[in-house]
Amino acid sequence: QVQLVESGGGLVQAGGSLRLSCAASGIILSIYHMGWYRQAPGKQRELVAGITSAGVTNYADSVKGRFTISRDNAKNTVYLQMNGLKPDDTAVYYCNAVFSTSLVKRDYWGQGTQVTVSS
Repeated sequence: QVQLVESGGGLVQAGGSLRLSCAASGIILSIYHMGWYRQAPGKQRELVAGITSAGVTNYADSVKGRFTISRDNAKNTVYLQMNGLKPDDTAVYYCNAVFSTSLVKRDYWGQGTQVTVSS
């Protein structure tokens, strides 16, 4: 059974920092492309940051320079370091793992962790 378990969310003041973790079980994380998404109330889920199996990263413009995605394949865990948090960063943050070839596609989601940034 595959599980992605996010942790590290919470309430923080504007300008503060949080580090989210996504621990995977049932899959070998190193072969997956990983992403952090977020969904604020009344808004669509959006990609915040991604990291490929090769370690190439990409970020939403709104978080560039403030957030850093990283992976520790030995721990089967992906992280999102969030600095300089703003009230607009308030959302439920979800971890996503994707593995895709011409024959197989696997797509898994975590249950989400709430991040609330107060002004």
